[in-house]
Amino acid sequence: MALLSVLTPVLALLLCLVVGYMLLKSRHAESTSGQEAKVDSRPWVDQDLQDDTEHAQREDGREGDDWVDSSEKQDIPHVPYSATRYPEETMVERSKEFYSLLNQRRTVRRISPEPVPREVIDTVIRTAGTAPSGAHTEPWTFVVVSDPEIKHQIRQIVEEEEEVNYRQRMGDKWVKDLAKFRTNWIKDYLDVAPYLILIFKQTYGILANNKKKTHYYNEISVSIACGILLAALQNVGLVTVTSTPLNCGPQLRLLLKRPTNEKLLMLLPVGYPAADATVPQLKRKPLEDIVVHI
Repeated sequence: MALLSVLTPVLALLLCLVVGYMLLKSRHAESTSGQEAKVDSRPWVDQDLQDDTEHAQREDGREGDDWVDSSEKQDIPHVPYSATRYPEETMVERSKEFYSLLNQRRTVRRISPEPVPREVIDTVIRTAGTAPSGAHTEPWTFVVVSDPEIKHQIRQIVEEEEEVNYRQRMGDKWVKDLAKFRTNWIKDYLDVAPYLILIFKQTYGILANNKKKTHYYNEISVSIACGILLAALQNVGLVTVTSTPLNCGPQLRLLLKRPTNEKLLMLLPVGYPAADATVPQLKRKPLEDIVVHI
């Protein structure tokens, strides 16, 4: 009993210390969480996409001195808008015709070296540039390569990295999943195709006065533009391979002398299909598997 009476104050002190520590830890966690919420004032950045937009802020929450001050309101004139309205039967017919056109789009790796009119390439890229973008920042750069030497250098960079990808980075499952499509790290179409279109996302803009401009949703915006570009290429009878060269972006950016605010999103070899071109006999998911009406 005497021992218990001596230990009781000690146990009480220890209990008080533990409770106090837990309270302090809880308050620190709440404070840290609040600070993180305050700092993260970029709701347009999609964390799933790991957007690399640089955004330096001062302690008062405003952007750094090297960023353009967007606090001043700029009124953009609005003009009337009208779209062609079709009868219901025409709408159905046009929707089916457009579906039929795009349903023929396939990834083609056997591309003809036959020249393609430069005007066609410029127009399909202009079409891609009609894509919507966050705050109309148009955060895309389309680099068109037709020079044989530059195309070959691009091929060397891509094949070197792709061999490492296939042998080490991608893993056995990924490689096995690709085997049925008969693909490997050899990309001869990068030499053969008359044009290579490399699409870069601008993680931020650089104005004439060297100030930086925030590009909202830049990766999503450029991805939409890529989709429109694929449709435009299909519309004129050209083919491509939708490639995203893993670990090649920095080297290709330097080769093409692009600024540090641009990151490679997609590489498209573009041309007519070769006479001996083949594609896997694939089936697309039926409508009921890709749509949900509520």
